[in-house]
Amino acid sequence: MKSIEELAALAVEFRECQDVLTAIGDQTRQSIIIALMAAGCEEGMRVGEITQRTHLSRPAVSHHLKILKDAKVVNFHREGTKNYYYLDPNKSTIRLLKSLVEHIEAYMTNYGPFQNKNES
Repeated sequence: MKSIEELAALAVEFRECQDVLTAIGDQTRQSIIIALMAAGCEEGMRVGEITQRTHLSRPAVSHHLKILKDAKVVNFHREGTKNYYYLDPNKSTIRLLKSLVEHIEAYMTNYGPFQNKNES
């Protein structure tokens, strides 16, 4: 019965991570995330800078940044009329994935076909 409860909890966690998984699953958005990581988290980057680093059009970068912002993967701050996009490990929903993966691993260890039969 315990495994059924744990599977139900995993299903909830997957639903909570769905926006993040969708956002980071796209190769174009991955290139934007890598560009932001290369720039560092302190200052952030403007759309024009991201465009130069990723060789994407300005509208494409803006579109993908919106998806990343909506999923709370990327944050931004405004200085006057300028927006600076950055990754903040303390605020990003990416950390939800770590928890999900840890719970999947724990379930597989406890209930998967490779569990240690001597511990049962």
